[in-house]
Amino acid sequence: MRLGIIGLPQSGKTTIFNAVTSGDVPTGISAGRVQVNTAVVDVPDPRVDRLSAMFNPKKTIYAKVTYSDIAGLDGSAGKSGISGSLLNQLTQMDGFIHVLRCFEDDNVPHQEGSVDPVRDLHIMDSEFILNDLVFIERKLERLADERRKGAGRDKASVDRDIHLFERMQIALNEEIPLRDMEMSVDEINSLSGFGFLSLKPVMVVLNLAEGQTPPPIDYPHQHSLVVNLQGRLEMDMARLPVEDAQMFMEEYGITELSLNRMIKYSYDLLGQHSFFTVGPDECRAWTVRTGALAPEAAGVIHSDLQKGFIRAEVVSYDDLISFGGMNEVKAKGKLRLEGKEYIVKDGDVLNIRFNI
Repeated sequence: MRLGIIGLPQSGKTTIFNAVTSGDVPTGISAGRVQVNTAVVDVPDPRVDRLSAMFNPKKTIYAKVTYSDIAGLDGSAGKSGISGSLLNQLTQMDGFIHVLRCFEDDNVPHQEGSVDPVRDLHIMDSEFILNDLVFIERKLERLADERRKGAGRDKASVDRDIHLFERMQIALNEEIPLRDMEMSVDEINSLSGFGFLSLKPVMVVLNLAEGQTPPPIDYPHQHSLVVNLQGRLEMDMARLPVEDAQMFMEEYGITELSLNRMIKYSYDLLGQHSFFTVGPDECRAWTVRTGALAPEAAGVIHSDLQKGFIRAEVVSYDDLISFGGMNEVKAKGKLRLEGKEYIVKDGDVLNIRFNI
């Protein structure tokens, strides 16, 4: 799971990156400069700790989230387009965390001359929409050539692509991001290799000054959410020892560090949840999309498990903790055998039976 942290220069996105990764990357990258800082973060999950205490494995492995602080977007893509190196970074992301500057600071001038998060949000959305529109127009030209020449794929398949891309073109011309379009699962899957920017989920982060009241932001798009964060304050807390951070949080009435909250939001945004594998060698959390069937979850562990999938032994985390161990779960009849159509639930503990 990879999330790109984006925003206009001086929006505080590197501050947010440091807050959610406990990093110390210097802030203040110059406008227009393409630079990417990446950190892989363990997903805090007390369920993993409980399972590890129960099985006492040789290794305990948490799920991972990758955050990338991507500098280089400055609102100029409407004139020159997004550069190839920057676009390559953006298309690799599963979703975006768009940081909007809401704080005033005379020492940190805004490139647009004033602080206006609604305007800045529109600037970034427009850049992504324009980038997708240019690509689609070129794609439609190539599809028209393919249809005219009649070589390669069958005509019906080409016509389906033309129809889909024409619908996408209409939406983008109306400044509707692709994630707001009604598309079938097959259509969405067919677009997975293109990396359309306005199709990716977006978490809008309002970067507030300490004690600042968040401005009203209306962002009624699909696969999107808006959260508030006091970036500088959160970054300072993330750098403190645990005991000092706890005292700091109590003083400012903060109940949870940004890292934990942002990871929860990231999972919700991308439609992901966790399942577990346990044993004397390893207790591990895995990430899979919500609604995934058992073979897909098996494939997250290893491709061979998906290819040779027979059955999944399944017990819920709550049952395992409640009864105190696998032997007790089996004795109570709570360990189930599930087939290929089983939908994996958050907190399932799986053991995959397979044959290659």
